[in-house]
Amino acid sequence: MKSDIDRLMDAAQVEAILVIGPAQHNPAMYYFTGGGHISHATLVKRRGQEAVLFHATMERDEAAKTGLVTRDLSEYRLQELLNKADGDMTRATVMRYQKMLADLDLTQVRVALYGRVEAGETFALFSALQEVMPDLEFVGSMDDSLLLQARATKEEKEVERIRKMGIITTQVVGQVADYLTSQRVKGGILVKADGEPLTIGEVKKKINLWLAERGAENPEGTIFAIGKDAGIPHSAGEPEDLLRTGQTIVFDIFPCETGGGYFYDFTRTWCLGFAPDEVQALYEDVHTVYQQIMGELVADEHCPVFQQRACELFEAKGHPTIHSDAQTQSGYVHSLGHGLGLNVHERPWFKRNASPEDKLIPGSVVTIEPGLYYPERGMGMRLEDTVWVRPDGAMEVLAAYPLDLVLPLKGA
Repeated sequence: MKSDIDRLMDAAQVEAILVIGPAQHNPAMYYFTGGGHISHATLVKRRGQEAVLFHATMERDEAAKTGLVTRDLSEYRLQELLNKADGDMTRATVMRYQKMLADLDLTQVRVALYGRVEAGETFALFSALQEVMPDLEFVGSMDDSLLLQARATKEEKEVERIRKMGIITTQVVGQVADYLTSQRVKGGILVKADGEPLTIGEVKKKINLWLAERGAENPEGTIFAIGKDAGIPHSAGEPEDLLRTGQTIVFDIFPCETGGGYFYDFTRTWCLGFAPDEVQALYEDVHTVYQQIMGELVADEHCPVFQQRACELFEAKGHPTIHSDAQTQSGYVHSLGHGLGLNVHERPWFKRNASPEDKLIPGSVVTIEPGLYYPERGMGMRLEDTVWVRPDGAMEVLAAYPLDLVLPLKGA
């Protein structure tokens, strides 16, 4: 939580956090600002102090809405700096950062860098800034980031936003199910009222529209994959593929609030009309593991314990797993879940990159998504829900939805 940031900064021996980029679709900046129409800014959070947001003059009102301490970048007179730098924008920007950091008395400290920005521009800026401020140490991180560790537990107001996204998500999923089941079938293929076959691409357009109508967006796309593609966990599905009866459709949907806020993550696997015996058997194995893991989740346990447990359960049913063969592309091939928030994938981690801190701590929001994949047999299966570890340690699915495999076709 945000209340943990100063403690985590102290543990990492970081004096300040510096975040650059827009306020939307930029998780680190969004975490501090709450979003808003801020196209490019710099935020500096010093340990033990409130964050300061440096913003463009044209966005002063949007910056003020964040409730943060704000500084207008026009105070630093970029044109004068450009003149001193002979028109070199990189040098002028570096000079401006020197002044900004000096104003915050950050000249001989360790600073952690964050922000979703263009890599080349950022490299040029901070490489040059390091040269002119050699006593300032810039540090980066990957999935062990102190901000990701802070964000691994959520305040209840954050959880309620995720829950709202879950309600929107499951409403859209229900709308997709109704749309599919209302189509006619011709030769085992779903056809529209005009007699033309229904394609995955057309379904995805409907999904995006229905999300937008509810105030959500889909920046990372949707997995809606049928047959062999359903057997490859992150195959998004081919737009021109037809909707056929009796084939597995993995429907993994992970939209967010408009502007790049909190995400939801949800998967169901469907068969239209009927499920062949081998598909039904695969579903039974995934469903059983899903139910067993859900029943065994307990607060404060290390997340990889549940990943190991999923592997054991699937292996007992005769399926290969990444525990027995890390390179397997059939069977159980991925992590049981992951944290969820301003990123689709964030801490706590369940897999091998997990640290001792990756636990089901009260306040965590995680996905649980066991699955089995057999692309060579033209099928895949995944069931996924998003779970909140409540303050009392109880587990709560934030948006319930039926786990049914077969969608009966009304227009058959």
